[in-house]
Amino acid sequence: MSVAASTVVDLARAQFATTSIYHFLFVPLTLGLGPIVAVMQTLWYRTKNEQWLRLTKFFGTLFLINFAIGVATGLVQEFEFGMNWSVYSKFVGNVFGAPLAVEGLAAFFLEATFLGVWIFGWDRLSPRLHLATLWIAVLGTWMSAYFILVANSWMQDPVGYKIVNGEAQLTSIWKLISSDWALWAFGHTILAGLTAGAAVVFGVCCWQIARGRSPEAFVRASKLALIVLVPVSCINLWFGSHFAILVTQLQPMKISAAEAQWNTCTYCSFSLFQIGGFSASDPTPSFSIEVPDMLSYLATQSLSGQVKGLNELNSEYERMYGRGNYVPPVEAIYWSMRVMAYAGSFVALVAVIGAFLYWKRRLERWRWFLRVGVATVFFPFIASIAGWCLTEIGRQPWIVQGLLQTDKANSPTVTTTWLVLSLTVFVLLYVALLAVDFWLMRRYARADLGGETEQKAPETAPAVAY
Repeated sequence: MSVAASTVVDLARAQFATTSIYHFLFVPLTLGLGPIVAVMQTLWYRTKNEQWLRLTKFFGTLFLINFAIGVATGLVQEFEFGMNWSVYSKFVGNVFGAPLAVEGLAAFFLEATFLGVWIFGWDRLSPRLHLATLWIAVLGTWMSAYFILVANSWMQDPVGYKIVNGEAQLTSIWKLISSDWALWAFGHTILAGLTAGAAVVFGVCCWQIARGRSPEAFVRASKLALIVLVPVSCINLWFGSHFAILVTQLQPMKISAAEAQWNTCTYCSFSLFQIGGFSASDPTPSFSIEVPDMLSYLATQSLSGQVKGLNELNSEYERMYGRGNYVPPVEAIYWSMRVMAYAGSFVALVAVIGAFLYWKRRLERWRWFLRVGVATVFFPFIASIAGWCLTEIGRQPWIVQGLLQTDKANSPTVTTTWLVLSLTVFVLLYVALLAVDFWLMRRYARADLGGETEQKAPETAPAVAY
């Protein structure tokens, strides 16, 4: 490949990485905060406690801000498939198009339509019907996530297809939508979303409690957040580690790269931290803190399990696909995996401590922990972005595992000039949107829970939220 062609591919990858990572900042909160808000409204409907109504409207505002900006950023990605990756789109269109169509025509319109009804239906629908619209919208967000992950999972583990005239054609829709990768990825994503949603609710509650704003209501909301956050964050750690077993079977190169394991081993150690050892020319780290046998257990569920090294795997791939370098960027994958695991573990630890303090009735008095709770808001998003980087970078050099390489999938007529210009515009636009989103979220998260909404009838729409 020429230098110019390589530059075009790198720029196209940078542009798609920018849009997808930025969009994924909003996905977990949409998936997690929606059902929590729906639970709050359900509790108001069942108990008629006005605090739950005000909490529903308060956190519903944050949910809508996040949803609106998330939708705006997600639409760009669909255009990029055809504009920057036309060879890829032609190759996978007969397979990839089905789940994307279902996501766009069914799931997205389901969530958008019923969310609109929920926004404007406070004083027009019965409380029961109004509550149902929010739960349907939440169902739509989860359906949307599932079909997007079905499409992405086919890139990770192609199933239910055949190659006809150099293009993939779908042969089994059931195999596509029920692949093991799709099911595990969906479970992991939903758990990450619920973690993010509960962490945001808990962090905002800690902020408001520390400021003395409506402490009774926000302590009540923090209890709900912890009821979700403790089990979900802990289960997701287990779920992610078991997901690694499937990844080992289908993408062994990714698992070996995540440990910078260059040579095949048994009783393989897992390094908590290492310096060096990220290249074939320098495979031995100069410093490493290791947990004996842990990599073998994570990859195979056996302390003596064998993990193939990057060198052996690359030789196998050369025999299967031809000469070349099939090793992904090892250092980026190594640290992405650890950032994901460490950030997720920190959230679980904070959740457990928070639950203990709530049980001991000390949560409001430990102001240092309230500040920790506020800071914890950011960690689920850090873990999600790192996990997404691990998933996508770890598949390289394939854009479709074993079928199509990334450097052969871009649009041949798109020039570096247009890519540089569009990438610059996207970066500037997304920085501006991120600033607006942060300002809006901070403003409404700091708002007083009481005020005008406390004096209105239960069916009245929020004063400033919508």
